Amino acid sequence: MQAQNPKLFGTIGPEFEISFRDAQGNRVTKLEPGTYDVQVRDLSDFHTFHLAGPGVDERTEVEFTGTVNWTVTFKDGNYSYRCDPHPTLGDKFVVGTPPATSPPLAAPAITAKTKLLLTAGPRQVITLKTAAGKAVKSMKLGTYTVTVRDRGSDHNAHIVAPGYNLKTTPLSFKGTQTWKVALKRTGTFRFLCDPHAARGMRGSAKIVR
Repeated sequence: MQAQNPKLFGTIGPEFEISFRDAQGNRVTKLEPGTYDVQVRDLSDFHTFHLAGPGVDERTEVEFTGTVNWTVTFKDGNYSYRCDPHPTLGDKFVVGTPPATSPPLAAPAITAKTKLLLTAGPRQVITLKTAAGKAVKSMKLGTYTVTVRDRGSDHNAHIVAPGYNLKTTPLSFKGTQTWKVALKRTGTFRFLCDPHAARGMRGSAKIVR
């Protein structure tokens, strides 16, 4: 008779809360390498539960609510669980003895040739991505073309950068606008929804030379 895999339980939502626990209800901070059955309850249609690390990359979709079951094999290494639209919502855990590694190289900064897409809503999510769908983490000086999609009458899209401050108005506006954003100084490029920034509807990218 085959032994059953140990069970782990992940939960995201319904508000801004995430957990990953073992069968005894303890928060997962360290596991032994091996194969585990993972049950995830996604209780919100504006969150994801994303489990990632060496050999593991499983996630729920933003629109999805319900329960999913994954069978994953953890190896020695560092793992994390998080909400993709709200990356501060999550935590890390260790499996076995992680190998000593150098810090990962940061993705190269994008240039002004890259067209950007800023999307606010329809749910509690705001994102800044390239046309290829990659999240923007750092950007070089220059004048960017930003397509702004405001998808919620209770949201706005607001950009704040050195020498630049623009938002969609009025708050009830829903639609698409195209902005030219001239970045002439290094610093931080912030994007947010004013009514919901405190609930995680915000993000930022570094402006570099």
